[in-house]
Amino acid sequence: MISRRLVLTGAALISASAAIPRAFAQAPAGPFTLPPLPYPVNKNEPHIDAMTMELHHDKHHAAYVKNLNDAVAGNADLAKMPLQDMLANLAKVPDSLRTVIRNNGGGHANHTMFWQIMGGAGGMPTGEVKTAIERDLGGFAAFQTAFNTAGEKQFGSGWVFVTVDRAGKLALVAKPNQDTPLMEGERVLMGNDVWEHAYYLKYQNRRPDYLKAWWNVLDWAKIGERYAAAKAGTLTI
Repeated sequence: MISRRLVLTGAALISASAAIPRAFAQAPAGPFTLPPLPYPVNKNEPHIDAMTMELHHDKHHAAYVKNLNDAVAGNADLAKMPLQDMLANLAKVPDSLRTVIRNNGGGHANHTMFWQIMGGAGGMPTGEVKTAIERDLGGFAAFQTAFNTAGEKQFGSGWVFVTVDRAGKLALVAKPNQDTPLMEGERVLMGNDVWEHAYYLKYQNRRPDYLKAWWNVLDWAKIGERYAAAKAGTLTI
C-alpha cells in the first residue's frame, strides 16, 4: 500500500512544479529575452482561453525572440542596439538581415506590448486616456467600432494599433504581419493581435467575435501608465 506520507510528498512536488514559471525553459540566449506573462495563463478566461495564451506566449513569442537573437548573433552593433531603435532604422540594417529582423523584431516588440495591456477587467478607460480618446478618436464607443472594423478588415495576419505621440495625441492604424508603428519612429499605446494563432482555438474563423471579446481583458491602468510614459518620453516598446 502507498503510505500517506508518500502521497503527501508527491502532491507537494506536483504543486511546486506547477508554480515554476513556464517561460524559463524557452528563455533564449542573446541580448533579447522573452518576458514572462505578468499573470497566469487563465487570467483572461473566458474571453481568451488558457491554452491559446500559453501557446501564444511560450511558443510563438519565444520563437520570435530566438530568431531575433540568432539574427544579431554575428553583428555586434545590432546586438547592442535597443529594439525600438533597430526597428526605426531598418533601412540601415544589412540587406541579409533586414527581413528576419523586421519580422521577428516586430513580433517581439508587438507581443511584449500585448501581454502588458491585458490581464484586466476591461470596462471604460479613465483619466487622461479617456480624455485623449474623446478628443482624438471620437469617444469610446466610436473608437471601439473603428478599432474592431480595422481589425476585421486587416487582410490575412496583422495588428491594429493606437499610436501616441509626445503631446499625447492618439491615432488608429493597422499593420500587416509583424509590422509596427515603431518602424516609422512612432510609439504604441495599445494594440490587438489579429493573427489566427491569437484566437483560432476558441473562435475559429470568427475574428469579429474575438475582437469584441478582447475589450473585456484590457487593463486600463497599464494602458494609462504607457500613456504617461509616452508623454514623458520614456515609452520604448
